[in-house]
Amino acid sequence: MKIIELLDELEEITLTSSKVPLTGKVWLDATDITEIISEIKEELPEELQKAKWINEQKEKIISEAQAEADIILSNAKVQADRLVETDVITERARERAEEIIDNAEVQSRNLKVQTYDYINNVMNSMIERVEYANSVYLGEMFDSLRQSFDKVSGVLHENIGEINNLAEKENQRVRLRDELDDNFLPLEDN
Repeated sequence: MKIIELLDELEEITLTSSKVPLTGKVWLDATDITEIISEIKEELPEELQKAKWINEQKEKIISEAQAEADIILSNAKVQADRLVETDVITERARERAEEIIDNAEVQSRNLKVQTYDYINNVMNSMIERVEYANSVYLGEMFDSLRQSFDKVSGVLHENIGEINNLAEKENQRVRLRDELDDNFLPLEDN
């Protein structure tokens, strides 16, 4: 990561600069320091763009997962409708349709859980990177950088909260549907 290299260079300049006798202070070349700081500032937008890209990917993955689940459910319903022709076929079709719908819902839930886990892992990784970078830039000279990282970290935490909220709502919806299915009594033929 180029920012780390620049910070290492800044540290080396500080450690290898001439010392002012009897003061413990160091002579630093302001031009060198200013150039390194400028390069660090140029590198930061790339990290922020990566965080934005991850957020966009989160939305895309969730949308794709929902679309795939809708297609699976739609195909299951179409297949079930075709099978409903006679009493025997109707019974078989009903059983098969339930099996297909159950499988589709399980696949949909699994895909959503995997999506939430993936997004959670990516965001946690970004949070770790942002927090690591934040700890590297502590000090008066990097105060504004720390504030930027805190904002990005906060947004990522909010996004994780939203993802976990979506997952919890999905689980509640599934539990309610399962409770309704358990309480539903099929009509008997006379």
